Amino acid sequence: MSTLDEEDRREYYRIEDMIALEISPLSAHDAASKEVLQDASPLFNLLSELHLSEFESQHLLRQVSERDRTLASYLKVMNKRIDLLGQVVAQTVLGKFGEPQRVKLSEGGIEFEHNLAYPAGSHLALKLLLMPQALGLLLRAKVTHCEPRSFGNFEIGTEFESLTDAQRQLLARYILQKQAQERRLAREQSDPTPD
Repeated sequence: MSTLDEEDRREYYRIEDMIALEISPLSAHDAASKEVLQDASPLFNLLSELHLSEFESQHLLRQVSERDRTLASYLKVMNKRIDLLGQVVAQTVLGKFGEPQRVKLSEGGIEFEHNLAYPAGSHLALKLLLMPQALGLLLRAKVTHCEPRSFGNFEIGTEFESLTDAQRQLLARYILQKQAQERRLAREQSDPTPD
């Protein structure tokens, strides 16, 4: 017999991934607020804004592409250059995070191991750096479960709260890209290559 909470979490496709993750408990005031969280690091905020603005301008690029293919091609090249600069910023930010860790990620939440226990119902600020897209997200999450694991670590499951539409769609796009990459790799490994 499954609970409603389990059914809600099954709505989203999950991937296993290696990401940089920073966890901070939220105060009661910050947990109740619906405002987008801001990080103390200007570089991380810049990285987040870079992807949000790129997401928000995609429909404009499609409109330009319908009218002027040459201009659209040029803008795509410029966008690629900006993405490369974003990856440079991400490498700088990554040095402040520490080593990437294995997580289970979906549009609805994230599950990870941590050396501190956070009881179910507590609220966290989760700073995610998703590579290689250099996508930086600072999200609110509520702990759904916290179970002891080996070596004094805890498995912590969370569900995201108060995501903006742009944050949710960026996360969904990242997950779909990872899923497509996994399928491609599986096909390549199963298809014998001719000699």
